[in-house]
Amino acid sequence: MTLPNLNHYDSIQLTPEGQLKHFLTIEGLHEALLNEILDTAESFVDMSAQQVKKVPLLRGKTVANLFFEASTRTLSTFELAAKRLSADVLNLNISTSSTSKGETLKDTLMTLRAMHCDMFVVRHSASGAAHFIAEHVTPDVAVINAGDGRHAHPTQAMLDMLTIRQHKGDFSKLKVAIVGDILHSRVARSQIHALRILGAEEIRVIAPQTLLPRHIEAMGVKVFNEMSRGLRDVDVVIMLRLQKERMQTALLPSESEFYKLFGLTEAKLAYAKPDAIIMHPGPINRGVEIESSVADGPRSVILQQVTNGIAVRMAVMSMAMSGQLKQHQLRSEAAGA
Repeated sequence: MTLPNLNHYDSIQLTPEGQLKHFLTIEGLHEALLNEILDTAESFVDMSAQQVKKVPLLRGKTVANLFFEASTRTLSTFELAAKRLSADVLNLNISTSSTSKGETLKDTLMTLRAMHCDMFVVRHSASGAAHFIAEHVTPDVAVINAGDGRHAHPTQAMLDMLTIRQHKGDFSKLKVAIVGDILHSRVARSQIHALRILGAEEIRVIAPQTLLPRHIEAMGVKVFNEMSRGLRDVDVVIMLRLQKERMQTALLPSESEFYKLFGLTEAKLAYAKPDAIIMHPGPINRGVEIESSVADGPRSVILQQVTNGIAVRMAVMSMAMSGQLKQHQLRSEAAGA
């Protein structure tokens, strides 16, 4: 599989009018569009408290979840989001499908195209896989990136932005620290892009040198190798999971040593502002990245992130399908002219 150049996102994921037609990466998008996603998601947040938890925005549409990597939480929230939009949902178990027998991603895609699906939600270990699919689907099919390699996880970043906005409001006054395995984290990259676009005052990354990408400063962040300095006076602390499955060499002496230096404890949290919120994309490794009393404490918004994940994914899916339908209408009008 030859993956695409990841530097031409705008032409792929936006319509000529600037509407969302795919959601592949946050990089290259504009502030107004991110705020539109957040505003749309906000309108869906309270739906979980309603007796009828459905709206007909995707009625008659079929959403295929193509998860080439396992992720119970992300898959579950995408499935719930699609069903709450009244879509039919197909979950393709890649590990037991023909891809495990040698079928290529393009072959799988052609098979699914023959099923006339309207949207693909893609999670893949290769950076650029979602872009590849977006380039090869028919023009009326939307593609949502649910995480690709080390590249991007845009819906996770947007649910994090929604959670931050609900608690802190104006991004321009915020200092945000992202802590842990920055090197392997597609979530961190998407968070940094989103925070920059939304105008955060300061973005910090805190990690041992072995878990930092080269030239990370070019993304507009401040780098810290000590929690005491990096957490000082921050408004938001985002902890990341240690992704041991992606570590091909020994990058850490031990988990206990990492926890001693970079795990978020009550003592280390004292360096942040008294009203700082604590976030984690999950799943949490308690006693490795974060102390249980912090994860379950009054400043933790981790469970709220999960709730917001459904609302954000509903927003992105409905917006992308709306953009696709608008383009289909314009093509039909042009063909009939």
